[in-house]
Amino acid sequence: MDLNTLNSYHFETGPIRPPSEAYSLLIRATRNCPWNRCRFCHTYKGQKFELRPAEEVIEDIKAAKAISDGIRDFAAGKKFAGGVKDAAAFAYSLLYASDCVRQVALWLWAGGTSAFLQDANSIIMRTPDLLSVLRSLKETFPDLNRVTSYCRSKTAAKKTLSEMKEIHEAGLTRIHIGMESGSDAVLKLMDKGMTAEDHIQGGQNVKQAGIELSEYFMPGLGGRQLSDEHADQSAGVLNEINPDFIRLRTLSVISSMPLWADVQSGEFTLQSEDEMVREIGRFIQKLDFTGELKSDHILNLLPELEGKFPQSKQACLDTVDRYLSMPLKERLNYRLGRRAGLYETLNDIFDAAKYQKVEQAMQRTRADSEESVDALIAGIKESFI
Repeated sequence: MDLNTLNSYHFETGPIRPPSEAYSLLIRATRNCPWNRCRFCHTYKGQKFELRPAEEVIEDIKAAKAISDGIRDFAAGKKFAGGVKDAAAFAYSLLYASDCVRQVALWLWAGGTSAFLQDANSIIMRTPDLLSVLRSLKETFPDLNRVTSYCRSKTAAKKTLSEMKEIHEAGLTRIHIGMESGSDAVLKLMDKGMTAEDHIQGGQNVKQAGIELSEYFMPGLGGRQLSDEHADQSAGVLNEINPDFIRLRTLSVISSMPLWADVQSGEFTLQSEDEMVREIGRFIQKLDFTGELKSDHILNLLPELEGKFPQSKQACLDTVDRYLSMPLKERLNYRLGRRAGLYETLNDIFDAAKYQKVEQAMQRTRADSEESVDALIAGIKESFI
């Protein structure tokens, strides 16, 4: 099948997916977010939520299958040494390949074993429609071993346990929930539209259905005013749920978010990088669960803060203490180097060449204080969101 034919197949994709789904096949089951009021989020502002007809989504699945088959046929005909993987890499690199072709090619290159249903809360679909989509996806791509979706806690709580079990049996293996905070005060401040109890009920419903659960905690979301409560009560809620994964997503505020106005007016006081590290340390200290902590986003300053709990808990706390005990000059160097993409872990600060490169950048930009470095970093962070 030639490129022009592959480019003729189209399926719809949404704007975001979790970092852990970077190599998943993206299937847009719903458009945008049904709540869309959270003050820390800008992704769907100005967009209307829509339930896509199941038949339309299934047609998209068929289009993705046609592209996949075309790339596989190409691999067989051209006899690439690396088989489908090399053919997928070649298709991805073609200058005039469509976004859909590249998306399927990337998925095949990575093994073609996972899929993610977009957008913000696809579990809100009528259960029969969602079941039809999931069954079609599994029948069309029988090699899928992971199918995931975002979901709001209230939606997970409103589905009956019987419905959630049916959804699992139809092929959904993991749900991502943006808890953000377990503090009712913070949830109200951010117009999250739910309570800590909603989070607990929704999370427990997912777990009881046998579906893997990935919950998100957002360091910094309480600002300076509610930092301790945010850390303590978030850990408490997560301890009750006992999710399979807890993922850190550090708060960063940009001008397109409603929260920006509160920052500018002084109503909400952002924490410094060091204050957020302390908050994360307090949060980890309070955690008592048996899943995995993940720090898989560039907004997180310390990617080492992850591992299976409770086994990795002390190592994570030791990393927090190690960072906070460093001299200010080294902390500033690390912060800028991490945000600029030079440092991947705290140990990279011992790379003399990288350290010197960051020092030179600080000198050029006259970033010689905590305030000036944080101002420089704020500009860099905008590209991460």
